[in-house]
Amino acid sequence: MMLDDAHRWFAGARFGLFMHWGMYALYGRGEQVLFREHLTPSEYRRRADEFNPRSYDPAEWAEAAKEAGMRYAVLTAKHHDGYCLFDSEWSDFTSTKTGPQRDLVREYVTAFRQAGLRVGLYYSLADWQWPAYFDGPEKDSRAFGRFLEYTHGQVRELCCNYGPLDILWFDGAWPHDPDTWHAHALLAMVRELQPGILINNRTGLQGDFDTPEQRIAATAGQRPWEACITATERWWGYHIGDRMWKTPAQVIHMLAQVAEGAGNLLLNVGPMADGRWPRPFTELLSEVGEWMKVNGRAIYDSSPGVCEAISIGRQSVLDSTVFLHVLYWPGDTLHLAGLNNRVLSARFLADGWSIPFKQEGEHLWLRMLPMLPPDERNTVIALEVEGTPQAFPWAQERLWQGDASRMSAWSAM
Repeated sequence: MMLDDAHRWFAGARFGLFMHWGMYALYGRGEQVLFREHLTPSEYRRRADEFNPRSYDPAEWAEAAKEAGMRYAVLTAKHHDGYCLFDSEWSDFTSTKTGPQRDLVREYVTAFRQAGLRVGLYYSLADWQWPAYFDGPEKDSRAFGRFLEYTHGQVRELCCNYGPLDILWFDGAWPHDPDTWHAHALLAMVRELQPGILINNRTGLQGDFDTPEQRIAATAGQRPWEACITATERWWGYHIGDRMWKTPAQVIHMLAQVAEGAGNLLLNVGPMADGRWPRPFTELLSEVGEWMKVNGRAIYDSSPGVCEAISIGRQSVLDSTVFLHVLYWPGDTLHLAGLNNRVLSARFLADGWSIPFKQEGEHLWLRMLPMLPPDERNTVIALEVEGTPQAFPWAQERLWQGDASRMSAWSAM
């Protein structure tokens, strides 16, 4: 499949930053506090002037993301609560007309572009400030028509007022279908205003990429995909009680998994109300960034692995290099079965140290390895091979779908 420039950068990016931020951070109970705790919209709106993130420095965010090895970011311009981090002619419930008196989206876009990162904006079609959203067109078609005009109008503002955008990340289409949202017209408008943009699949239309949530799942049919996952256990927005942070090893394992499946990881943080990231997230990104600096070649722009590697971990491919992500260290000898290329060299990716090996047919042994893993989080071994990496037929199909005669022979033993 031939890729245009937009799809090409996304297809190899592998690691992005998701940020759920809005005035809900004041409550410290997640991004859905308005709905989950059945607060009244008017009561919620009255607190908007309290949201004043004086410590917000998007240049610091961008630098930390870049040092972590992230290649793009997506910020919630508006979440389901209706509060806008951008200036809008359609609403007074915005960061420019309440506490901050600042266009927080503009500052983000400027800082992340200057850092050389791709820029995306999240926009929720759902809006809990509008009764018409809940009622739908069936109850009051005129009210819903005004709501649609507002929604499409705000999307137009995002597409017109912030320069070229790389991603528009929709959400909140439920319970309405694409026809109710006039989604075909909405996406046509976006593509006319932002010809190089990528749009996700959450208007109910297919869009450019799929978005499995809180799980890593490669898309069937080779569609581009991006797994969005929280850095904590549950909440996307800041929650003072959600303290089970993922470890650097967990994130590094996820990066190996998305590289093996040719997808991306969009790792989320909920910034605090004052504009700072929680310290555990900053520390997490710092350690992941250290690993990416020496192992990133096995992650970026990779293709899926070609043969069985599950007993040691995961596998990714770049050109004529097969990368073994050794998550389960085997001791002094590593055995790989099914690689149908002559191996020219084997080395640790982090330091280039050469590894002795022996190859006989479908079997490869890497020998004289240290008994303990050089990197407990993920030791990457690079195999340079002759030609384009490929597998023996049984290893392409995997054993349970593979050689029936061999299976019969084994079962007779």
